[in-house]
Amino acid sequence: MNASTSLDTGSGRAIGAILIDAGRLSPDGAERILRAQRDGGLRFGDAAISLGLLKESDIQFALSRQFDYPFLQAGESSVSDEVVAAYRPFTHQVEELRALRSQLMLRWFDAEAERKTLAIVSPERGEGRSFIAANLAVVFSQLGERTLLIDADMRNPRQHTMFSVSNRLGLSETLAGRGGPEAVQRVPALLDLCVMPAGAVPPNPQELLSRPMFSQLLGQLAKDFDVILIDTPAGAEYADAQTIAVRASGALMVARKNVSRASRLHRLADELVTASATLVGSVMNEPC
Repeated sequence: MNASTSLDTGSGRAIGAILIDAGRLSPDGAERILRAQRDGGLRFGDAAISLGLLKESDIQFALSRQFDYPFLQAGESSVSDEVVAAYRPFTHQVEELRALRSQLMLRWFDAEAERKTLAIVSPERGEGRSFIAANLAVVFSQLGERTLLIDADMRNPRQHTMFSVSNRLGLSETLAGRGGPEAVQRVPALLDLCVMPAGAVPPNPQELLSRPMFSQLLGQLAKDFDVILIDTPAGAEYADAQTIAVRASGALMVARKNVSRASRLHRLADELVTASATLVGSVMNEPC
């Protein structure tokens, strides 16, 4: 019996066929599940779990492949486990990230208005800018948006370690005229997601970001991507965040519960508005 022709199909390939091809289910196991499914009037996944042949994580894995909703399994990727949207997409924490994504789609991103770029800012280090930027990039890519995450924190870069991409060439080399398209790297396990790392830490990040080349680069990248998110340095420590937000046209403010100070948040917000950047909104980062 060819199990792959007989299992639930949804909108993509059969769940059983996906699991057999992935080495998570044997053909004999698939036949046992089919019999239990028929005899008990169960869904394929419920029958498989009741027999002890599959786990809930196996079913979620198959569904993600079936409906082109990629996520990662622990131990199967070098992407950091901080990228929770890539590993645990069905949790309440990631559901809140998807709600934030929806608000940004409604309030900011608009291809016709040429609004594709957003800077992620906060006053201090340790408030979760990199975490929010990385996970927002993942949930946008899971929506099918061609997404680029740029690490413009050329003082304390983190995105290359979070997504396990090379930092040999990145934003700093590109702005210095020593990098090209190869600085943009696709994340193999996550469809529609690319990362441009910060590159080598330069002695003059503020000057590099102030050059016309940065605006030109964002304009060029906007031709190839639907959403561009930019991680930034601490806004209270450096003027880089303001420069980036102006070039991006918009900024999302990140605050961390019980850590961020309201006075610093208000000051950075005033500085962004004074610099003619649009403050799109704010998000409270409450780590689990």
